[in-house]
Amino acid sequence: MPHTTAAASGSRPGRTGTRGTTALLGSPLERREGRDKVTGAARYAAEHHPPARAYAWPVPAAVSRGRVLAVDDRAALDQPGVLAVLTPATAPRLGDAGDPTLSVLQDERVPHYGWYVALVVAETLEAARAGAAAVHVDYDTEPHDVTLTVDHPDGYLPETANGGHPGLRERGEPDAAFAAAPVRLDAAYRVPPEHNHPMEPHAATAEWHGDRLTVHDSSQGSTAVATALAALFELPEDHVTAVSEHVGGGFGSKGTPRPHVVLAAMAARHVGRPVTLALPRRQMPAVVGHRAETLHRVRLGADDGGRLTSVIHEITTYTSRVKEFVEQAAVPARVMYASGHSRTEHRAVPLDVPTPSWMRAPGEAPGMFALETAMDELAGTLDMDPVELRVRNEPDREPDTGRPFSSRNLVACLREGAERFGWAGRPARPGHDRRGADLVGTGVAASLYPVYQMPSRAGAHAHPDGTYTVRTNAADIGTGARTVLSQVAADALGVPLAAVRMEIGSSALPAASVAGGSSGTSSWGAAVHAACTALVARLKEHTGPLPAEGIGAEADTAETVGREADWARDAFGAHFAEVHVDTDSGEVRVRRQLGVFAAGHILNPRTARSQFIGAMTMGLGMALMEGSTMEPVFGDFTEKDLAAYHLPVHADVTDIEAHWIDEDDEHLNPMGSKGIGEIGIVGAAAAIGNAVHHATGVRFRELPLTPDRILNGLARHAGVPA
Repeated sequence: MPHTTAAASGSRPGRTGTRGTTALLGSPLERREGRDKVTGAARYAAEHHPPARAYAWPVPAAVSRGRVLAVDDRAALDQPGVLAVLTPATAPRLGDAGDPTLSVLQDERVPHYGWYVALVVAETLEAARAGAAAVHVDYDTEPHDVTLTVDHPDGYLPETANGGHPGLRERGEPDAAFAAAPVRLDAAYRVPPEHNHPMEPHAATAEWHGDRLTVHDSSQGSTAVATALAALFELPEDHVTAVSEHVGGGFGSKGTPRPHVVLAAMAARHVGRPVTLALPRRQMPAVVGHRAETLHRVRLGADDGGRLTSVIHEITTYTSRVKEFVEQAAVPARVMYASGHSRTEHRAVPLDVPTPSWMRAPGEAPGMFALETAMDELAGTLDMDPVELRVRNEPDREPDTGRPFSSRNLVACLREGAERFGWAGRPARPGHDRRGADLVGTGVAASLYPVYQMPSRAGAHAHPDGTYTVRTNAADIGTGARTVLSQVAADALGVPLAAVRMEIGSSALPAASVAGGSSGTSSWGAAVHAACTALVARLKEHTGPLPAEGIGAEADTAETVGREADWARDAFGAHFAEVHVDTDSGEVRVRRQLGVFAAGHILNPRTARSQFIGAMTMGLGMALMEGSTMEPVFGDFTEKDLAAYHLPVHADVTDIEAHWIDEDDEHLNPMGSKGIGEIGIVGAAAAIGNAVHHATGVRFRELPLTPDRILNGLARHAGVPA
């Protein structure tokens, strides 16, 4: 097991208020559903067993672009146990849910490799799989293009990138200021396609009762799933119930409805029986979203003292021809550092690739790898300590908009992290700490993630026996949402935690936002707090015993969300890393990772620690091993399973620490919380990459830092022909 620690730095700079003084908010309580999970009592989407359940297995397209000419399902239907084969010619017609990735089996087009062209339904999982293998599809193929280049002729400037961010923002005269700067950096970086790969594959169990549909879906937001299914099957919304009570990870890939739940509902209606569809892992990269490849050009101009005068960050990425999704990787440069002139620009290229989507810290994770690596390079050019360079460029207001920060403790995170990490003893010159075959180095990078709060609803009910039920359609994707929301509720009600029953994970509950953008606790918690506060007020007005049905109250935060638009609200942090680079094998080992974060008030240190170190570990994977290759001839991802797409394991994480500075920020929500699920990955890869440079003296600008890249870089550095 890795050695990990976490501590709240309450006595450190940034702790100015009195939030979290109750026994519940701020307490490291255990997960309420923990026992159910470790004993197997918790049921996931594919583990529901309605009577007469059948199984489905999709057939993905084997070409990268074209049309289906014919589907021969005779051999499949001859397989024992096969009940039906749905094809573009036989599948029921769907309505419009506003998402073309959900329009499965609706026509003969094949927009990319892996697009579903048939679905086999059978008595058993094995029979469905065998039936799918027996389906023969004839195609009319067309030329395809899956290769991203900076100068691709089809590139365009999108009006907005993911999240509604403007595709282009410019302040002052960035090009002229860069040209005039006495110190300049102009560098290109690349982050490859990456895949979410949650432990639980995407799965759904669908069951019809007349014209009413119930699905158990592995989703980060079952309200959105129910809404989409109602539109697709042209049903009243109250005729569809989507349940996502337990979810085995998502990292963004389950943040929007995916084709599997549509296919499961379609199959269940067709065969008149409940149907379970669990996606094979090798099919997931093509149909559940991924982090798109991003090509970065970063130009930094500075004066001789290291103060930035011009920041230019331009990215090129791809989108599919099915649906536009543009990774907003240049957006962090709009917020991070003070500069008089700036341009941040996104350029998108439509290709014959699967539609990219959200992956943990979309935009910020790849964007901050490039920006924070560039800052490290600039520090080297200036012969300045990388921590001090960042401190020197601390803005007093958000550079992009001029809004004041609601709270910003980046400098405090850098200072505390440097102290805890022992940064002061770091050798100044790269490539000068050799221990046998290993070169040793340390690196630093900053982190940020915006504060989002989405409208949500909640209800709270007091029962005559002294217990309370609190209901909201939150999703617990492994984050501990049940526990933290219970703490929020009990704190607002002024009762012990044991008196509160928390109901989440069903579209039959009050509608709530998706578990994404690190917005869950802030969004749902605000609604829960409001409902419980309203209930307390009603109880104060009530005299005598409660009626048999109890007393309830509801809340909707739609009117209050966004009132703090005059403030720039972000979480900040600092990553430090120590690496050992084996000069014989090229292997990089991260010996130490340390993060310090300023993310509002930490409501539960136990679950927060889990989120921070989980994201930091994901950043380690991003730095050293995670990356996918788009094969240009076949137009398919090469690394499609966990044998080829490598993820970090315990042996890769030897010493990891997460600390935080507790902030009191009155411009957030009643709990004073910021999101913590994603800030831990932002900047982690850059810190590791900067440490590799410090160890070797070689600058690597492309992820992941695999042994072959390390050995080639060392050889070039030594003047040895590759």
